[in-house]
Amino acid sequence: MIRILFCAAVAVAALPASAETFRWASTTDPQSMDPHSTSSTPVLGFLNNVYEGLVRRGPDMAIEPSLATAWEPIDGGAGWRFTLREGVTFHDGAAFTAEDVLFSYDRAASEASDVRSWFAPVSEVVVVDDYTVEIMTTSPQPLFPDSIANWMIMDADWAQANGAELPARDTENFATRNANGTGAFRLVDRQPDLQTVLEPFDGWWGDAADHGITQAVFTPIQNSATAVAALLSGEVDMIEPVPVQDADRVDANDGTRVVRGIESRVIMLGFPHDHDTLRSGAENPFTDVRVRRAVAHAINVPAILQTIMRGSAEPAAQLVAAGTSGYSQPHDARPAYDPEAARALLAEAGYPDGFAFDLSCTNDRYLNDESVCQAIVGMLAQVGLEVTLDAMPVSNYWPELREDNFDMFLLGWSPGTFDAEHPIRFLVHTAGDRLGTWNFGGYSSARIDELLPVMQSEIDPTVRQAAMEEAAGIIQDDMVYVPLYVQPLLWGVREGVEVTQRSDNFLILRWVRMN
Repeated sequence: MIRILFCAAVAVAALPASAETFRWASTTDPQSMDPHSTSSTPVLGFLNNVYEGLVRRGPDMAIEPSLATAWEPIDGGAGWRFTLREGVTFHDGAAFTAEDVLFSYDRAASEASDVRSWFAPVSEVVVVDDYTVEIMTTSPQPLFPDSIANWMIMDADWAQANGAELPARDTENFATRNANGTGAFRLVDRQPDLQTVLEPFDGWWGDAADHGITQAVFTPIQNSATAVAALLSGEVDMIEPVPVQDADRVDANDGTRVVRGIESRVIMLGFPHDHDTLRSGAENPFTDVRVRRAVAHAINVPAILQTIMRGSAEPAAQLVAAGTSGYSQPHDARPAYDPEAARALLAEAGYPDGFAFDLSCTNDRYLNDESVCQAIVGMLAQVGLEVTLDAMPVSNYWPELREDNFDMFLLGWSPGTFDAEHPIRFLVHTAGDRLGTWNFGGYSSARIDELLPVMQSEIDPTVRQAAMEEAAGIIQDDMVYVPLYVQPLLWGVREGVEVTQRSDNFLILRWVRMN
């Protein structure tokens, strides 16, 4: 780790200074340059600067045109017709056409893709002509354009010529370290875990005035103290996130400030619902809902928010934050901190003396993630649960979860559609080819599976909300996850740097301005 941090510092300092070179740092390096390989904010947020979709989100998170200039539902709710933007070229000069959309659908919807859940209701994509595509769905999908805001279009010829016809999720192919998008910035240097350099794409179809910077240099700095020091010394122009314990110091420093907000991300704990045994070989106690409820009552969320998050975060009761479309007000209360109730539930379930298990956690993905997990270990110990913390970088974490190598795990989820249907589709629906693709614990409810199509296709808002609220009740009753809190946004920027902070925690470089 010391070697990586040292090299990262050298990489930042080695580049010539320029008033229009923007340097920023985060704890997590994008796992891949492949837009279909990993459904995570570090990857999707970064690549939104390089690749583009049919639609995109503006500063207010509203959907707006991108590679499509218009879209309309097909009669009878059979799908959506998209009119494509003409005259668009990829970074290598190739023309963008409807064939690239069809290829990108086949690629992103494939079993090798980590974003295939976006296309669960899609039956086929029809190329009408070079600049018209029809995306047919199995039922009316009023939210479909919102659901594909982060679906990025790749050049079919480029991918095929370089052996990247399919995504490489936990391995590598040419698209893992190289990119050829249509976006405002192009990839010029990629050194995983060291630095990634982007420059404006002169052939971009958008307004050239949006190129407020001439170069963007990203450096992953896992150690938060090192990141803060780099900001305060002027080595970087922005860091994300600012550690909550350092936010006041960054604000008080002459020449830096903190941009604050609330992310749409809920931090939660997940369970191995379908595992027969724990990693130790012992019988899996978490198949008993009483044990899962005991965990929820044992965790003192107010204490975590006060001591570790320094009052910057908000408690969460559901898989989405309050105010999200589809949020269920009748299920607004989270489990109370009640160690006695936790011990009673464990005894009732047959574990009066507790049991031992592992808690898997990231140490470079979420704000203070390892510290939160350490606190949870101590809280669970108070009710007789002997927990061994297994903290690791996120690059190792997702493969471990996909291989079912966990007993309990930490997860953060931001709904890409800003609707409560999104986490149900990814995290709760029975795991299958295109649904439940992040349902690592293997939870399954026939009723939830029945309700999801209603959430996706129902036009009557009252009927749709009723389905949302029924699902929220089932998720709470079954304690499928233990929601903890809504993560805050804390970005540190140098004086003279202007950024636009969105609730999805995406940094859009064409909105960066430097004075």
